[in-house]
Amino acid sequence: MQEIKFGTDGWRGLIADDFTFDNVRRVAGAIAGYVLKHEDSRKGVVVGYDTRFSSRRFAEVVSEVLAAAGVPVKLAADYVPTPAVSLHVKQAGAAGGVMITSSHNPWNWNGVKYKASFGGSAPPAIMQGIEQELAAGAMPKGTAAAITEVDLTKPYIEAVCKFAGTERIAGAKFKFAVDSMYGSGRGILSRIFTDLGVKFVAIRQEVNPLFPGINPEPILPHVAMLQETVVRETCHAGLATDGDADRIGAVAEDGSFVDSHKIYCVLLRWLLERRDWSGDVVRAFNTTKMLDRIAAKHGRKLIECKIGFKYIADLMMERDILIGGEESGGIGYSRYLPERDGILNCLLLANVMAEEGKTLGQLVGSLQKDFGAHYYGRRDLHITEEVKQNAIQRAGSTETNRLGPYGVLRKESLDGVKFFLDAPTNGNGAEPWVLFRASGTEPLLRVYAEAASPEIVGEILGASEVFVEGA
Repeated sequence: MQEIKFGTDGWRGLIADDFTFDNVRRVAGAIAGYVLKHEDSRKGVVVGYDTRFSSRRFAEVVSEVLAAAGVPVKLAADYVPTPAVSLHVKQAGAAGGVMITSSHNPWNWNGVKYKASFGGSAPPAIMQGIEQELAAGAMPKGTAAAITEVDLTKPYIEAVCKFAGTERIAGAKFKFAVDSMYGSGRGILSRIFTDLGVKFVAIRQEVNPLFPGINPEPILPHVAMLQETVVRETCHAGLATDGDADRIGAVAEDGSFVDSHKIYCVLLRWLLERRDWSGDVVRAFNTTKMLDRIAAKHGRKLIECKIGFKYIADLMMERDILIGGEESGGIGYSRYLPERDGILNCLLLANVMAEEGKTLGQLVGSLQKDFGAHYYGRRDLHITEEVKQNAIQRAGSTETNRLGPYGVLRKESLDGVKFFLDAPTNGNGAEPWVLFRASGTEPLLRVYAEAASPEIVGEILGASEVFVEGA
């Protein structure tokens, strides 16, 4: 049998290669085994799916295995965002949730995400429990339970609109471009903005499992059509969600891309200055240190954690967290749900614009002025396993104290290896750093960098690529 390896949020694989109906049944059997042993299985499991090839049928297969084990299933009646599944798990008091999606991966991937009974990414202990059931070949049988189709979209829209607050958006007279990137967020922002009377232009809302020309990830270069639409249609901002709509990306009114770091900073600043919400701030190891400056100015504790929203969700279960976010555009709030949500964050970003009376570009410009210039870049290096492991080993070595023209001032190794460099800060700009992080499931090494100018970021990334290649 093929090996099935779980990543930070579940299992992903190539459709028809390792992501097959037989392997999905194996994973579903493992989930059923875990639920029967560790949860109240009578509460059932919520199952949703995205717009990828055969996602609906894979969801039906999962439902059939769960039901055969005696676990009742609520199956989504249509494509839904992952956070809609998480929300229904919490609202219905379900034992857990399953989402068929491969998030932002290319068209030929699909996957299975598991959501815990609290309505968020399953912590490592739960994932280990499911992996143990998988290793044991679990395929439990019991008195057949019911599979019931449910509308997850309507209650989800009601919940995000209530939490975000939409009155100001309706009265602000801003115009938005909306891009679901052919994903399962299709039609949701359009429906909300139509009901509010907000002007908008929607693109890539149709179902197309090939995601023509892009990966459904709201970053460059995949947001090019959104950038063009914002400028052509004279919009004040462009809002994008990824394949399963749990992550956000954005474009300013001039067509420039606004990365997830700036989105997080805009939201954090607004929450601290305009909302009297308690709690600490959490950021993943690969996110901007501008957040540290914003939190410090307002006397809030900032916690840095490993990469993967499950680590943020863990902290949200343990303590009062105002907001937590990661580099990939996943941002969540303890007082709503320990889960990232792209649609919700699009609404909150629109709300910030409305309340501040500023376009998205103006909000970002204000951040750079008040907290110093911060620029960010990332490169995904598809290399052999040998080159990947060699690069990580050299990065962690005490003998490595330079990266190209820059000296290494210190290193951190919470998740990967991060160098802090003696590159220019241009006054009050970002403290320059670069992070090397190897994928645990494929021959891929990601390099993340932040500095005080785009040029310095480019130089750091270039020197990093040379370093990885061993030159």
